[in-house]
Amino acid sequence: MASEQERRNPQKRAELEEKARRGETVVPGGTGGKSLEAQEHLAEGRHKGGETRREQIGHEGYHEMGKKGGLSTIEKSGGERAAEEGIPIDESKYKTKSR
Repeated sequence: MASEQERRNPQKRAELEEKARRGETVVPGGTGGKSLEAQEHLAEGRHKGGETRREQIGHEGYHEMGKKGGLSTIEKSGGERAAEEGIPIDESKYKTKSR
């Protein structure tokens, strides 16, 4: 994966752009982007989105959501699996905090 310094170098940037067009991930978190710029935007959005959500619901709530999400499958949601398998999920922890 390319570092910030590598992405600033015009010669290296062209090389990374070509790799991105071939479908390689060249920016951490940029999976799915078909250009270097698209991957940079995807990575930035994913980072900001997660950080914003964590700020909104706090560390414990974010952890509970991750636990529930980790249980999801193609056939069932995380909530359905948790209920079936008796795994406790405390949804009260991930209510939006008041400002």
